[in-house]
Amino acid sequence: MVYSIIAEVYSMKTFDQELIRYLNEWKVNNWPVGNLILCVIALVLCIVLVGLIGIEREKRGRSAGLRTHLLVGVGSTILMIISVYGFYEGANYDTARLAAQIITGVGFLGAGAIMHHNAGVRGLTTAGTIWASMAIGIACGSFNFILAILGTLVIFIVLIYFKKVEKKLSKKNPTIVLVVPNDVPVLSIILDISKEFDCTIHGLSTATMEDSVTKNVEITFQAIFASGEERVMEYISKLEKETKAVNVHLLSHI
Repeated sequence: MVYSIIAEVYSMKTFDQELIRYLNEWKVNNWPVGNLILCVIALVLCIVLVGLIGIEREKRGRSAGLRTHLLVGVGSTILMIISVYGFYEGANYDTARLAAQIITGVGFLGAGAIMHHNAGVRGLTTAGTIWASMAIGIACGSFNFILAILGTLVIFIVLIYFKKVEKKLSKKNPTIVLVVPNDVPVLSIILDISKEFDCTIHGLSTATMEDSVTKNVEITFQAIFASGEERVMEYISKLEKETKAVNVHLLSHI
């Protein structure tokens, strides 16, 4: 039963497959014009879809913006087109091999967009959109146009609407960075105040501020509140006052 369902799924024809079949058979004076049109559609669609993702990152002022995402997406599309049409007929090649190499290469590129700063991480979302742009490029280059459009729609929903959900969750579990004078017993103060506010501390790390005129210590930790987010600002305000903090701010991964 299961095998028959799988066989039936594999035998089904999608819109993209029918379009590919039609254009591959379209010739003008024995020239395969349809193949050229198919490649143009793939490149133009990739520019539109990946360009939308790049514009969203550009508007948010991220280091990897429109041009970076377009280069990744269009490059992936070109490589996939090469894997389909770029080898002579009868050659012993695997069309999936180039796709695997694209995924590996773009993975390293995405890692370069991530910056670590104690307990905080910046650039994760941008690295994710770079990787997603590669996936859209592969979908366009392999002529899965419907999948590329639907994938871009899902990515936009995640980038725009899920950000509000993420902000709401991070308000209850903020990552706090305190810069305090090194002569303040900051750890005991943090523990006492956290106990008062029914708050637990995770991932606490310290660093000496070597470039400061007065010797300061930077404390980074995540505060998890059992009672909800309504007391977070009160907690931070009391921390700032009791530790005589030079600077207090919240971290997030963006």
